[in-house]
Amino acid sequence: MKRRLLLVSNSTLYGGGYLEHCQAQIQDFFGKEVKRVLFVPYALHDRDAYTNTARAKLKALGYEVDGVHEAADPVQAVKKAEGIFIGGGNTFRLLKALYDNKLVTEIRKRVFDDGIPYMGSSAGTNVSTFSINTTNDMPIVYPPTFAGIGLVPFNINPHYMDTDDNSRHMGETREQRITQYHEEPNTPVVLGLREGSMLLVEGKKVTLLGTTRARLFTPGKPAVEYDPGNDLSFLMDTERASVF
Repeated sequence: MKRRLLLVSNSTLYGGGYLEHCQAQIQDFFGKEVKRVLFVPYALHDRDAYTNTARAKLKALGYEVDGVHEAADPVQAVKKAEGIFIGGGNTFRLLKALYDNKLVTEIRKRVFDDGIPYMGSSAGTNVSTFSINTTNDMPIVYPPTFAGIGLVPFNINPHYMDTDDNSRHMGETREQRITQYHEEPNTPVVLGLREGSMLLVEGKKVTLLGTTRARLFTPGKPAVEYDPGNDLSFLMDTERASVF
């Protein structure tokens, strides 16, 4: 399998600029073979402004950027893409636009069959997984399904936040919400990616990168912490892997 993914928890880390905390990993990921990256700005309302932000940053890293919304035919744009980057924003808006423009199947095909690199941040990471059920976002629009692109057989919770024992906030913690998700039948494991962390997927090999730990939630089992550099390839060895 040719699959290559860089799944980033967040595009901006406190104290730094847009994609600054992961720019070295981006350059390693796209390498010198990729000259142009197809950016998908569907998660935000102002697609032109969002694309310009991504264009300026990636140009500084040595890559030209085309906005998929600028193409007369988005499907053809994906067919011709050397690399894909889906940015963050509202996950429901993003997934709906991907289905509306008939890009879900085409992106999956390009990644699995052709091996083009796929990068996602935040919502762009959410939609790459089994489903968007563990997004943090409000359902401001209604996609036809919550099923994601299915590039990996598990779920991710980007921007994962630990429980603050000193907080007076009485709403559910992130861990409680994920536990509630796992109370439903046939739900996959969920990897909580703290800000500053990301996954590198190469075929069936999965490596945790970045500066923060990740927290894995498995139905009916205690949560487990993993450090940057840990091999998480076992996440691919699930019954759901055969679905994709």
